[in-house]
Amino acid sequence: MVDIKQLSSRYKEQCISLEDSDEIVMIENYIPIGNNDVYLGDYGLLIICTEGTVHFKYYGEEIQLNKNEMFAFRLKKSIISNIKVSPDFNCRQMWITARAFWNIDMYETKGLSDIFTMNIPKVRLSDKDAVMLGEYFHLLCQRIKDNTPYYFDNIVRSVTGAFVLEVLSLLRDENTRSKMHDDGKTASNIHGRQLVDRFMRLVEQCDGRIRKVEEYASQLNVTSKYLSVLVKDTLDRTPSEMIRFFTLKAIERRLRYTDMTMQEITYDLKFPNASFFGKYCKEHLGMTPVEYRNKYHKNVINSHPEPEQTI
Repeated sequence: MVDIKQLSSRYKEQCISLEDSDEIVMIENYIPIGNNDVYLGDYGLLIICTEGTVHFKYYGEEIQLNKNEMFAFRLKKSIISNIKVSPDFNCRQMWITARAFWNIDMYETKGLSDIFTMNIPKVRLSDKDAVMLGEYFHLLCQRIKDNTPYYFDNIVRSVTGAFVLEVLSLLRDENTRSKMHDDGKTASNIHGRQLVDRFMRLVEQCDGRIRKVEEYASQLNVTSKYLSVLVKDTLDRTPSEMIRFFTLKAIERRLRYTDMTMQEITYDLKFPNASFFGKYCKEHLGMTPVEYRNKYHKNVINSHPEPEQTI
């Protein structure tokens, strides 16, 4: 078995990556990997079949992609196995980490919960949609290769954000059609799915300000244990992981794209105090808030850096 990072390093000349990192990796043509299974880890993976046919197993489900069909894997630890391709198979691929997802849109979080809650990841593309996604794909590859513009990071993340939103729009249409014709699910399964959708919307809307599972369970009129079981069964992640995902996105957006002070961010996100906020960032981002801002905040209006909080 191989993982995505191993593939990226093994076929480096065929992979287009963002500043030599593995946060965003684009592959314009299929890379043969023999009989190996692929471990996705915490990556999301988008495949657009451009020629031929591929057959594989994902979470126990047999998947077949033909020309102009797209398959989007959610951000969760998973394995693609039993990969079989036709002699003429070709595809475009995009690998993207959770951290890259946090930063693809500067100011809004709307729509990111769809990444986790989409039930039908396979879509048949119309000729128009296939051309449109192909144009996005080639533009993104071009911008990643040409890393000379002054606003390089923001350009790449903005194009990535638009590309991902286009994909989500197509997936949402497919999921909506599926729900309209899905009579095979029991009422309890449908209710559980709807509850998880509502939980994800609440987490997204709270924008990092509520971080306790119990508070969300109370708003949904269920117990924390019941909510945890539903979320784990549906998303293969715990409620706490999803809450942390959107909390970190809220923190990073404020540090990168605003000039809010650490005290203002602490108050806005309802942390007990600046020291607690600093420790939270250190634990989950690997650096203090000031260190993160100094590293990523490219357009600071105030030229006098804020003094580091003592932790």
